Amino acid sequence: MWSVGIEPGWVVTRETRVPIARWPEDIGPLRIAALADLHTGSPHITVEKVREIVTSVNAERPDLIVLLGDYVIHGVAGGRFVPIEETAAALRDLHAPLGVFAVLGNHDWWYDGRRCARALEAVGIRVLEDASAEVTVRGHPLWIAGVSDAMTRAAAIGRALAPVPEGAPVIVLTHNPDVFVRMPPRVLLTLAGHTHGGQVNLPVLGRLIVPSHYGERYAIGHVREEDRDLFVSPGIGTSIIPVRFRVPPEISLLTVGR
Repeated sequence: MWSVGIEPGWVVTRETRVPIARWPEDIGPLRIAALADLHTGSPHITVEKVREIVTSVNAERPDLIVLLGDYVIHGVAGGRFVPIEETAAALRDLHAPLGVFAVLGNHDWWYDGRRCARALEAVGIRVLEDASAEVTVRGHPLWIAGVSDAMTRAAAIGRALAPVPEGAPVIVLTHNPDVFVRMPPRVLLTLAGHTHGGQVNLPVLGRLIVPSHYGERYAIGHVREEDRDLFVSPGIGTSIIPVRFRVPPEISLLTVGR
């Protein structure tokens, strides 16, 4: 059956242009590879599959790589738990000129958030939990802020943005897109996962189950509201039931600029 046996393991690379009128000209276009909801151990997403995904991401030569949470699984039918250290070891080879940054998701905190953060940091991936980091793009500063998971943590946007100078360009990473309603206008782009794009997108009926307080509003893709921009990746793995239909696992490759 396609939705159980084929599509959940058929990882696609989808390129999306995200035009932002306020994007700084001196920074220029930025290519960002986003991986969300690996859920290593879910059916079809083995550690070896994660290594293949890493190879595919590196081949695209992105400027920046972001990991948007949920590296482990809980109770997905037909899956098996994979320790975070094994997933982190598979992610070790991710490379981008501006670095690799991560946030944690609800499954990571239900398991052991601190252990997940340690495992990722040990392989050179910077974890941002209500914190920010500055990178330099073509000689100009760009800030990457991480807002913690809204389901399990405080999701302290103010704390995450506190180190960022007023007027400085900033991208926010978070797991749960529901925090977008609280994101201040100074944030150029918010990147999130968590929803899996609903995992199933039926003709006419649409996405029946989206784990968001806002239903399909923040289910997938590029969303613009009041001159603010959000991108939600449909992710890689599956949760609860190992089914995907018309929502294949996705390496989200974004070109951000004016």
